[in-house]
Amino acid sequence: MTEKRRNIKAAWVDPDDAPELTDDFFDRAEIAIGDVVIRPANGTLTKPGRPKSAAPKKSVHLRLSPDVLTYFRKTGPGWQTRIDETLRKAAKLKPRKK
Repeated sequence: MTEKRRNIKAAWVDPDDAPELTDDFFDRAEIAIGDVVIRPANGTLTKPGRPKSAAPKKSVHLRLSPDVLTYFRKTGPGWQTRIDETLRKAAKLKPRKK
């Protein structure tokens, strides 16, 4: 480590700049004693992404002929979805709702 890096001090933060802790903050906080959670946090976390599907697609390993795979990959992004649509038509199934 160089001499310059050893002499760097952390920037001072004014405690008055911290946000005020309200009753709502404490009402939503997780309560724990040591590592044991007594009450989980309430309303503080959001789940990222879209809602879970009622009928999610399944991941499978499928062996395809090289020419079939090349054909669909050349169609660009969404090629796996197009394979699904083609198989649904061949099996005479209803199209998936988008």
